[in-house]
Order: sequence, then structure tokens, then C-alpha cells
Amino acid sequence: MPIQYSGITEEHRAVRAAAGLFDVSHMGELELTGEFAGAVVDYLITNDAKKLTDGQALYTCCLNEQGTILDDLIVYRFEAQRWVIVCNASNREKISAHVRKACEHHCGFRDISDETALIALQGPRAAEILASTGADGAACGGLGSFHFRQAEIDGVMTTVARTGYTGEDGFELFCPWDDAPRVWRALLAHGKDRGLVPVGLGARDTLRLEARLSLYGNEIDETTNPIEAGLGWVVKLDKGDFVGRQAVAAVKAQGPSRKIVGFEMVGRGIARHGYALKSVEGEVIGVCTSGGPGITVGKNVGLGYLPAALAQVGTRFLVDCRGKDVEAVVVPVPFYKRGR
Repeated sequence: MPIQYSGITEEHRAVRAAAGLFDVSHMGELELTGEFAGAVVDYLITNDAKKLTDGQALYTCCLNEQGTILDDLIVYRFEAQRWVIVCNASNREKISAHVRKACEHHCGFRDISDETALIALQGPRAAEILASTGADGAACGGLGSFHFRQAEIDGVMTTVARTGYTGEDGFELFCPWDDAPRVWRALLAHGKDRGLVPVGLGARDTLRLEARLSLYGNEIDETTNPIEAGLGWVVKLDKGDFVGRQAVAAVKAQGPSRKIVGFEMVGRGIARHGYALKSVEGEVIGVCTSGGPGITVGKNVGLGYLPAALAQVGTRFLVDCRGKDVEAVVVPVPFYKRGR
């Protein structure tokens, strides 16, 4: 997946106005099978897998025993005895080993990443484009958020999920690796007159930043817990035991010492990953995790960690932009929210 095809700004705006096509086949896919597959999945994640029915998915975190984040995942229940976990590409080896170990003596496990391609079709015209491919594609328009179904696209059997990472409506299509070029070309052909363009990693990042979606290695990693990262909503302490439960319950009970915030730049400057965040007196108090131009919102925006006492909307602070302190203010997130 390239950084850009025609340009980050152009691709970003196409996704907001019409649709974009992303090759995200670098993501990892792990398959668990057998009578106890669901129980193993549930023990490995913070969210409640038991509430899922066939054809449903959920977003969740996977923790270590210390309660910090090994990865954020999407879990798919195909049937009671078949589940698929999608993990980040950079964490595939780590999460694959983690899940494989948990499966030992309990259920079947396969890392199916190398045989599985993943294509994301995102934007307000995504459903229309998918419908133009035929009856199966049209039926996908009836999917609810985080639901999925099988669909034949240009003769290729795919799994189509109403999920995404852009803040827009859209779909993610799983298919056999060798069939991916055919599906990709078919979608581009059907979307050509509907504003569809291929989109690279650059616009993927600007889109998810505006939507305040976490990126592993930036907002979350093995030094962060889901409570401070604003992901407490995917932690279900009442569902039963899971890896890291005791540690994350303690953080929730006492409250996090820091919190992730969204901010806008007040002065002239662009915040970037790793830039120090300072109090108005000039003391380093936090760090920027992601930042850049908000192409849709027309403001320079960022995400970062501040002490919990300074995380309220309206708090002013400084961003050290390569030696120049630039004023910023905490604002509500997401920066961008699509209309209904």
C-alpha cells in the first residue's frame, strides 16, 4: 500500500465526498475453530464476545497481564465454532503467538493472513458502489454496523463487513489472496463514475485522525491502558475473567493519572507524533501521539496525553513544534463526525 496515489488531500476529500478504495491486505487474520473457540476469544479480549451472534463483529482490546494494550482488534463470529480475529500488521507475529498459546489444548488455530486479502471501500457512496456490482453487493447495503455476510463480487466469494477506519460509512471485503486484484479492479470499474479513487496510507491516517480513531504505536501500545486511552467503553469488567482484568479494574477504580485528549492548534504550527506538550508555564506535561492538518475541518489538530487534571475541554497548553512553543486548546472529539 503506497503512501499516496494521486495526493493525500485529494484522496482524503474523495473519501469524505464520495468513496475511496484501500488495500489493507497487510492486516493479520487469525482463525479459531472448535467447541471452545468462543470461550478462548472471550478470555483474550476486553469486550464481551458472548453477546455476538453469527454474522456479528466487535471492536476490542487485547491486554497483557499488566493491563496494557497488546493490540486493538476486530473479532468476527462466523458461527459458534468459527471465529476470526483481525489484528494490526505490525503486531501480527506477537498476537499470533499470543492467541496460538491460548488455543493450545482448547481449540484449533490457524494464522490465515498470508492467504487472506482485505480491501476497504469507504465513503458516503460506498453502499451505492457495492450495490452496482450485483444482487449480492446490493444486499450488503442492508447490513448493520459491525455485521457481515458472504457476497459474490465479480465471481469471487467474499466476506463483506460493515466496518472501517475512516469515520465514514463503508465496508471491508475479505477474499482469497489470489482473487484480490480481480475484486479491486471490479470495484474501481463500478465506482469510476461515482467518484471512487484508490487511497494510500497518508489519507488513511488523516481520515482516522479526524475521526479520533486510535493507531497502534501512536495512541496505544504496551505502555498504555485502555482507560487512559479513552477505550474504557470496550472494557466489560462484568463479563467474567479475561487477561489483564485485575490490572485494568484497578486503574478504572482509582482513575487514570493521564488521559488522551483532542486538541486544536491556536497558534501557527502543526503538531506531530512525539512532540512534547507543555503547560503554559513551559513545563513538559505530556506528549502528542498524532497530529496534522484536519483537511475536512480546516484546522490543525492533534491527539495526545495530558495529566487527568488538565484534560478538560477548554484547557490551554503549549506544543513544542521543533523548538517553538505554539498554543493549543483541548476540544471535544471526534474532530469530524459524518452526517446521518
